[in-house]
Amino acid sequence: MSRARRVLVVGIDGVRLDTLHRVPTPHLDAVADAGFLAPVTVGEDTPTMSGPCWATVVTGVRVTKHAVWSNDLSGHRLGVFPDFATRLARQDARRTYTAAAWEPLVTVADGGPMFRRPTRLTHHAPAADTPAAWEEADASTVRDAVAVLTHEDPEASFVYLGAPDETAHHLGCGDAYEASVQAADRRLGDLLAALRA
Repeated sequence: MSRARRVLVVGIDGVRLDTLHRVPTPHLDAVADAGFLAPVTVGEDTPTMSGPCWATVVTGVRVTKHAVWSNDLSGHRLGVFPDFATRLARQDARRTYTAAAWEPLVTVADGGPMFRRPTRLTHHAPAADTPAAWEEADASTVRDAVAVLTHEDPEASFVYLGAPDETAHHLGCGDAYEASVQAADRRLGDLLAALRA
């Protein structure tokens, strides 16, 4: 009997490649060992911000097509170039799931949502704009995602973790940032275990 195939995309925002080489991240390392880990060059016409970069990742088209030019998604063309979860749900009737704390990904905040119509959605906004609140939001997101992956068996999922990026914005790329990257790695381990289950 063949096993059902599932896709899980985990977006960990703000993780520097040099940090991955320095900090123990066994789950990210295992994923890289099973596939690859390589630097990605952001297109010259793409602003190096979360909105444009994540829109490119989840739609598969460049900024000149999806028109997300900043972290305010207003004026986008995501209806023409939808995210992969929406495309799979609409066109192929696949069960899809999206989980994120960053509001423009999943709510109407700042011109969103980037993910237009996944079958299932989880959103845990941070209680404050602090590294600690973002860690808790990511922890809540992963708790829900583990339950959905384990019990609802979506065919394609996207889970976003934003604490490393927010920690770097607030505190720089020192010890707290490295601890946040390691926490994100542990959360990735929880997601992978749920997916395998």
